[in-house]
Amino acid sequence: MKLLGLELVEVCEAAAVASAHWIGRGKKNEADDAATSAMRLLLNRLPMRGTVVIGEGELDEAPMLYIGEELGTGSGPAVDIAVDPLEGTSLVADGRENAISVIALAPRGGLLHAPDMYMEKVAVGPEAKGCVDLNRSVVENAVAVAEALRKPASEVTIAIQKRERHEEAVAALRQAGFKVMTFQEGDVSAAVATAVPGSEVDMFYGIGGAPEGVVSAVALRCLGGDMQGRLIPQDRVEADRCRRMGIKDCRAILRLEDMVRSDDCLFAATGITESPMLQGVKRQQDQWLTHSMLALGRKRQMYFLKNLRAQPAVEEIGSAREQEPALCV
Repeated sequence: MKLLGLELVEVCEAAAVASAHWIGRGKKNEADDAATSAMRLLLNRLPMRGTVVIGEGELDEAPMLYIGEELGTGSGPAVDIAVDPLEGTSLVADGRENAISVIALAPRGGLLHAPDMYMEKVAVGPEAKGCVDLNRSVVENAVAVAEALRKPASEVTIAIQKRERHEEAVAALRQAGFKVMTFQEGDVSAAVATAVPGSEVDMFYGIGGAPEGVVSAVALRCLGGDMQGRLIPQDRVEADRCRRMGIKDCRAILRLEDMVRSDDCLFAATGITESPMLQGVKRQQDQWLTHSMLALGRKRQMYFLKNLRAQPAVEEIGSAREQEPALCV
């Protein structure tokens, strides 16, 4: 698994640079398609037997990187793959901050097959590991984190997505004296930031996508952080979907170990636009400067990498999408 680490960074770089062509152009679908095409092209060249468990959707919803798609050369380790080629499609379309490309790997059977539905999530870094519990209120969790970090509430920052469903939690936290940093999009960035040294984020809380929750959980396991999740099916159809994916009690609290079942996991991300954790893609003449993060679960190691890379033409990526056969055997 460790040997795939730098290759995963290259995969994220390619997706980030491909989508960077669309920054500020108001076309989020084109940006997502470019990132997805570039990511799949390189994943199919890696020495692995990969299966997408968190991807762009079901087979009838996504032409590539769909759940169940097999990727890789057919040799090497059997792995579960969780991808988000472009987290923040509208961020790229509008030229706003916090868009990234992410991928996570674990041994086959190591990742929760999370259905595409809402999940309540809370995440913290290593110093507050074991302090949060979704059975408690968001304020109670914030108090526990403050005690673990030995900080007064006024110095503890909680990241929450700016949505109407979070207004009550934001008001309660601020009433209790905590600082709340709101963001428009980027659940993964906000959750992972809790475990990155130097980050201003001490806790992440919110109700967002379950697939993003699993991707975040891989990074937090790699970095020694902690996370809990609880699925929120909106109707019987979504509840049935949970059961079909092997989740018997869809309202049970999912701990970090339930979402990522092995320390032998990898997480990689590349910035597309500027974010608190990663710098965005920058063009330098005929090359592109990228800023990426790689986390290795078994050794709890984290690297930040800058790289100058050439970018294949958009036409080349599109051609590969149409012509390249599946490489798995």
